[in-house]
Amino acid sequence: MIAMTTSHPASISTERHTEQFEFGLHTFGDVTSTPDGERQLSQPEVLRNVLAEATLADASGVDVIGIGEHHRPDYAISAPDVVLSAVGAATERIKLISAVTVLSSDDPVRVYQRFATIDGLTGGRAEVSLGRGSFIESYPLFGYDLSDYETLFEEKVDLFTKLRSEGPVTWSGSTRAGLKNQQIFPTTGHDAGLPTWVAVGGTPNSVVRAARHGLGLELAIIGGAPQRFSPLVDLYHRALAEFGVEGERRVASHSHGFVAETDERAEELFYPSWAASMHQLGQERGWGNGYPSREQFQQEITQGALFVGSPETVARKIVQTKRSLGITRFGLKYGNGSLAHEHMMEAIELYGTQVKPLVLDMLSDS
Repeated sequence: MIAMTTSHPASISTERHTEQFEFGLHTFGDVTSTPDGERQLSQPEVLRNVLAEATLADASGVDVIGIGEHHRPDYAISAPDVVLSAVGAATERIKLISAVTVLSSDDPVRVYQRFATIDGLTGGRAEVSLGRGSFIESYPLFGYDLSDYETLFEEKVDLFTKLRSEGPVTWSGSTRAGLKNQQIFPTTGHDAGLPTWVAVGGTPNSVVRAARHGLGLELAIIGGAPQRFSPLVDLYHRALAEFGVEGERRVASHSHGFVAETDERAEELFYPSWAASMHQLGQERGWGNGYPSREQFQQEITQGALFVGSPETVARKIVQTKRSLGITRFGLKYGNGSLAHEHMMEAIELYGTQVKPLVLDMLSDS
């Protein structure tokens, strides 16, 4: 049995879903360099490049664009909803999702209002992925105590879930002022409110939380074999049954990667920026001076979480991940560190025009 720590209605109607496997691209607005490495771009330049990348993704047939939130000098995007609004105005069909919204240090009411506004302006294309973030800078920035890490996320997800009813909401908690029979505007045209996911890095409690609230599960697979997340997917489906959530729910995965014409070129272009950014992260988190090695990079490509290579190589790995985890959407974090915008544009076009058709062909043959 899965412990139910909060009460929930006996059944929850399903949110918007698609029968077809979806292909996403994610970016955090990494501060990049020119192709020759001679100049680091300014953050305004990066923001304009992200808009161009998202526009190309839409034109190339990509289904979803995810925009992340960070509050660090190495990333240009701190307000993903603002960027997504600009993307929505410049595109026609691509879905618009945060990747992720750091809900712990934001206000659920304002998050819902902002994304419902984007949804209305773009004809129903907005989605939200809620997470606690992979960095902690937003907590002191907005006046939150890290000792409240769990409480902040649990209470705010609970409120956000109630807001999805788009009817009068009564709620109380310790992290913000309560609501008494209040309704939030604008509303959306979705039967169950904004399509919403919970981003999970591998913690079983977080998987159960997503199921308890009747939300989609988005797995952040950034190290190790994607197949190792299979027990978490099984847990999610068992938890949905325990909580009485009706209908098929959605599971997505998110991993870093890069596409080029050949495996060799993809590795040659991606490795320097990946290694530098991972080394910086390792220094911050005490992983040792030798991290990462070229051997670790190759290991992550062949057996781990890096989707780096030619269109066929990346397509085959996506198919393997779908079959092992039963995902309905795959998201590729296509940029990393200083990797040049020009190279990312090439990768985006290959992902939409070659990887996507290859994956769908492979799946149809199985």
